[in-house]
Amino acid sequence: MHLMDRITTQPDVMGGKPTIRGLRVTVGTILGLLAAGHSIEKILEDYPYLEEADIRAALQYAAWRVEEIELPLGA
Repeated sequence: MHLMDRITTQPDVMGGKPTIRGLRVTVGTILGLLAAGHSIEKILEDYPYLEEADIRAALQYAAWRVEEIELPLGA
């Protein structure tokens, strides 16, 4: 499984926000915890159903989204 395969979006789960493996944990939640200084170990302790690869996938997804370019469809 590629890391990015762990990121899912479903309209009926968390309002369509990117989540980890369809669970009710958003990429934003993971990034927020990391930004607040929580270690990967602490996150895994608090969310025992997550795997380290899930956290790395959230980081990879965020890096990809930051580099994404939106182009206007025309005026």
